[in-house]
Amino acid sequence: MSGNRFPGQVPIWAPGKEPLPPGLTEEDRAALDQQKKWENYAAMGMESCATKTVMAGTMGFGIGAFFSLMSASFAYEDPYLRQQTQVGMNTTQKAGQVFREMGKGMWSSGKGFGKVGALFAGIECVVEGYRAKNDIYNSVASGFLAGGILARSSGPKAAFGGGMAFAAFSAAIDLFLRRETPEED
Repeated sequence: MSGNRFPGQVPIWAPGKEPLPPGLTEEDRAALDQQKKWENYAAMGMESCATKTVMAGTMGFGIGAFFSLMSASFAYEDPYLRQQTQVGMNTTQKAGQVFREMGKGMWSSGKGFGKVGALFAGIECVVEGYRAKNDIYNSVASGFLAGGILARSSGPKAAFGGGMAFAAFSAAIDLFLRRETPEED
């Protein structure tokens, strides 16, 4: 027996005297403690609503810009032929104008997606923190609030309808992501 008089009893170690992982020596303890400290800082940062909001806004901006770039590349019209009405422009000037228009579209679409992502993630984080639960009701409530806020300038009916639509979309996405996958035997 290992000295425990009670089976299943977990040993309690004094701080700084815990057993080290295999392969580490006592000289490595300071580096291990420093690594644990920074891991805790990173975990606290990733759990903060501000970090989640900024990350969602940044990712939304990137996705929106990418979608805009892809839609511009699938356009049916030839941008060079469209510019023929402007006499005196060479190919380089026409290409520059096309790229400026694409950049404006990417910026506009990215801002929209980023705003929606940041708004939803921020509200969801606050709702989750208030409720102290992680379930589908957080995303439904967040979707309703975010949809209502996004449609507020169109009037109360539109704000309610936007909230309901965004809540339904959020519920569908959340149900899809939370679905149980069958376990393989």
